[in-house]
Amino acid sequence: MRFPGAWVGGTALVLGPVLLLAGTLARSPFHFFFPDQLRAAAEHPALMTAAYTSFLAGNVVMWPAVALLVQRIGVSRPAWATWAGMLVTVGLFARTFHAGVDHAAFSASKHLGLDRATELVANGYGDLHLFSFLSFTIMFGWFVLAIAAYLSGELGKVRSVALAAMGLLPLGVLKGTEVMSIVGTVGLCVALVPLGIRVLAEQKPTKRQVLIALPATLGLGALAVLSTFG
Repeated sequence: MRFPGAWVGGTALVLGPVLLLAGTLARSPFHFFFPDQLRAAAEHPALMTAAYTSFLAGNVVMWPAVALLVQRIGVSRPAWATWAGMLVTVGLFARTFHAGVDHAAFSASKHLGLDRATELVANGYGDLHLFSFLSFTIMFGWFVLAIAAYLSGELGKVRSVALAAMGLLPLGVLKGTEVMSIVGTVGLCVALVPLGIRVLAEQKPTKRQVLIALPATLGLGALAVLSTFG
């Protein structure tokens, strides 16, 4: 069995796109740019926290989904698989970095007030960092992955185009939802969720796997709670 395995990869192919779409839709009522996103977070903290957390979780969950898809592509198109997997994964890292800045901005709004937080974000918005030079991977990687999926026969023409639509998703710190945000995340669901369902349907869990999964899940849950005390 190759990492991340069919169970993890198949689940991620279903869960990752759905979480990204849910987060995108949840923040869609509010204007796109960061002052409005900060204002929305101050006025609707529960909704905006859920929206941004869902999007972040989906972004993180996407890495095993991409890893499994790239493995399948690599059977017939190894070079395309390597480049596509590398570019998309770096792009996922970049979005995770942006999500950390989003969290810090929301925290600043909570503790410093909306006006000071908005000024803080505005003053530092253009500051250079490592991912400033790698932002192209956030969009470009999905186009390469879509081409690779089509050339390998892993996805058909329609679902490959749907996958490429993810490359149209706006990027950056405290970015809300535009029409292309919804198009991109819906396209991701169309492209990958059926594949994830098919991968999972092909699996037949053994009694040993079930017995291991239950205590492992409980143990990871306990570790997750303990991690919040650090």
